[in-house]
Amino acid sequence: MRRFLTKKDLKIKRKQTIYTGIGILIIIALYLFLTREKKPVPEAPVVCVTPTQQQDVEIYGEYVGRIRAQQFVEVRARVEGFLEQMLFAEGTYVKRNQVLFVINQDQYRAKADKVRAQLKKDEAQAHKAKRDLDRIRPLYEQNAASQLDLDNAVAAYETAVASVGMSQADLDQAEQELGYTIVRSPISGQISERHVDLGTLVGGSGKSLLATIVKSDTILVDFSMTALDYLKGKERNVTLGQKDSTRSWQPTVTITLPDNSVYKYKGLVDFAAPQVNPKTGTFSVRAELANPDHVLLPGQFTKVKVLLDVRKNATVVPQKALIIEKGGAHIFVMRKDSTVERRFIELGPEFQNNVVVERGLSAGEIIVSEGFHKLTPGMKVRIGKPAAETQE
Repeated sequence: MRRFLTKKDLKIKRKQTIYTGIGILIIIALYLFLTREKKPVPEAPVVCVTPTQQQDVEIYGEYVGRIRAQQFVEVRARVEGFLEQMLFAEGTYVKRNQVLFVINQDQYRAKADKVRAQLKKDEAQAHKAKRDLDRIRPLYEQNAASQLDLDNAVAAYETAVASVGMSQADLDQAEQELGYTIVRSPISGQISERHVDLGTLVGGSGKSLLATIVKSDTILVDFSMTALDYLKGKERNVTLGQKDSTRSWQPTVTITLPDNSVYKYKGLVDFAAPQVNPKTGTFSVRAELANPDHVLLPGQFTKVKVLLDVRKNATVVPQKALIIEKGGAHIFVMRKDSTVERRFIELGPEFQNNVVVERGLSAGEIIVSEGFHKLTPGMKVRIGKPAAETQE
């Protein structure tokens, strides 16, 4: 006999079906949860770090300079005449007062002899006038000679003495001109080739330039610095061209030879122009260097490296650790909990592969030198080896 389900039985059966479905769904969800692929936990990025350092930093400026001789003298004929002798080898080293040229002396020797004879004649006249005066004076005192006779004797004597003085001056001038016929070297140095040939009329209406002598045992280097360099030097109380005994250093100069080798002798800046050229915005600076081997030649261009400042105990970081953006320069600093922070800094002068930090960083802080491109502030990092060591 078939049994009919009541409403109560249908309600119970419906609940059982719902509970069974829910259980199946829970089992499926649990299965999927247990069998899902687990995502790896992201690891902290690996970076290279380095501590900031304090050290004395030498700040240099590089310029283009031109070498010139310490002395450059033109040897010229001071009297007119025909050139008779040349007593040196062109391009050699000559000493001071060494005889270089001889100009024909005949006319100047004759002139000196003539003036010398005139001087002797005037001296004889002066002696006679002195004797006449000595005879007239006692007679005048005895009223045996008039006042006019005494005055004439005195005037004759004084005129004779003046003539002696004039003749002596003429003789000095004649002997001086005779001495000019022997041309001597005014300084010691390298002499150039002669500018005139033997037999040429020199001096006066002729050619006066005979040769040039260059003293290059010590050379001068001229170069130009910008007005900005000058202002920066004033900020650091550095005045080029003036020695300061309170500093432990001086503005030394190093130059580079044409083969890119560094010249072994260093020099010092001994002069700086007191004004700026308004056309170029630069001012002239001069340095002096020893040149005993004559390696440096006047007129030569060279690279000049000048020590502008020495920064004591400056905070230094490598340039590769810097991040330069429009807002300025910043760097990542690692905290004690291995997280990083972004630190804006004020940069100073650069040297080699490092840069001086003026503000924003203290000595001893740990900075990120490699791997900072993937960092964000507050991120935790791990310390690794530099790329160079890894490759090795």
